Amino acid sequence: MKKTFDVIVIGTGAAGAGVASRCRDAGWSVAIIDSLPYGGTCALRGCDPKKILVGATEALDWVRRMKDKGLIPGGARIDWSDLMRFKRSFTDPVPVSNEKWFAEAGIDMFHAPARFTGATALQVGDDFLEGKFVHIATGARPADLKFPGQEHVITSTEFLELEELPSKVVFVGGGYISFEFAHIAARAGAQVTVLHRSTRPLQGFDPELVTMLVEQTRELGIDVQLKAEVCGVERAGDGYAVQAITPDGKLSFATDLVVHGAGRVPAIDDLALEAANVGYDRRGVTVNEFLQSDSNRGVYAAGDCAATAGPPLTPVGAYEGGVVAANLLEGNHAKAIYPSIPIIPSTVFTVPPLASVGLQEAQAHEQGLEFDTRFDTTTSWYSSRRTAQECSAYKVLVQKGGGRILGAHVLGANAEELINLFTMAMRGQLNADAIKEIIFAYPTYASDMSYMV
Repeated sequence: MKKTFDVIVIGTGAAGAGVASRCRDAGWSVAIIDSLPYGGTCALRGCDPKKILVGATEALDWVRRMKDKGLIPGGARIDWSDLMRFKRSFTDPVPVSNEKWFAEAGIDMFHAPARFTGATALQVGDDFLEGKFVHIATGARPADLKFPGQEHVITSTEFLELEELPSKVVFVGGGYISFEFAHIAARAGAQVTVLHRSTRPLQGFDPELVTMLVEQTRELGIDVQLKAEVCGVERAGDGYAVQAITPDGKLSFATDLVVHGAGRVPAIDDLALEAANVGYDRRGVTVNEFLQSDSNRGVYAAGDCAATAGPPLTPVGAYEGGVVAANLLEGNHAKAIYPSIPIIPSTVFTVPPLASVGLQEAQAHEQGLEFDTRFDTTTSWYSSRRTAQECSAYKVLVQKGGGRILGAHVLGANAEELINLFTMAMRGQLNADAIKEIIFAYPTYASDMSYMV
């Protein structure tokens, strides 16, 4: 039997749930589809559960840094099973609460993979749905690995569900997932290796600060192998052998677990987009400025599955979802705007964290901007010394002739919070002189900001 709706939303994460809610609040009939538990990647399989694990590693790192400085570490360690149990206390209730919320709102829910059968028609399990509009918000999935034995590699989702942490772990790739999880696993007692195929990991962050973070990562005992391209994974007894081409030739890394950290791609392969004449490329569903499919006016897309100029971050998905909702309800008028200087902060939650907003130096040069670079390590600053921080620094790009902040990059404790202050300053068009005039609470990490510009 065919069921009809004003809008059908595919995906229950940040880019989809808000669209369903706003359209239903406006009186529209709404269907929402997800073959995975309701809640999306961030709440269930990404940002939120990861940060819970990071919290434990931060606490342990703090205790160990303060040894012989007034704090007795004793037997402080991470109990993986207890930590997983604590993590599940956050994630387990999410699908239930989401489904209750949708049900109370009068939104029809479907729990199966969706495939287009027409311009705005879908098959979802045994159900056939027809919508006036369809909104695609399916997010991203781990990229396919182009080497033999990829079936032996687990995803970040599976890592976050491990009941026990193995003794040896190899991470494939040098992005967010690998570095964040490597720091967690190493502090939880595992022997960790990161294999990255190029000379520079963490591409979205300042190269000099990344170099410092890599050095700190190695000092933690993590074997970071650069220019090491994985070419295969094989079973070896009770574990695995990871083969990689390195500057020293082909090497084999013995491990108990191999984790995929080699990037993510739009989760659109199974949607049968061709049946709806919905265009796409490697970045996702191709859309116009209103986030409407450029080849099917009945379809919109937002978040990690859409080929927009926005970075693949949860807040960006929520923002783009708001644009789609406005255009569905009021006609195309709202645009997803990404200026040449992107004022969108991003953080890799290693310990210490590394955060960034705005332009890197190379990008500023490419735009022909004239600027001064404020760069320094801050391990001798009070804010770092009082908690024995061994790795902290900053780099701020200040435009000549006006003092506009073009980019800010921070490494060290609370970098993820300090970068938000830089984001607010940039959004509010506060120049360096205006920031210097602000009277901050002291002693705080925020009070360092005026010395960084």
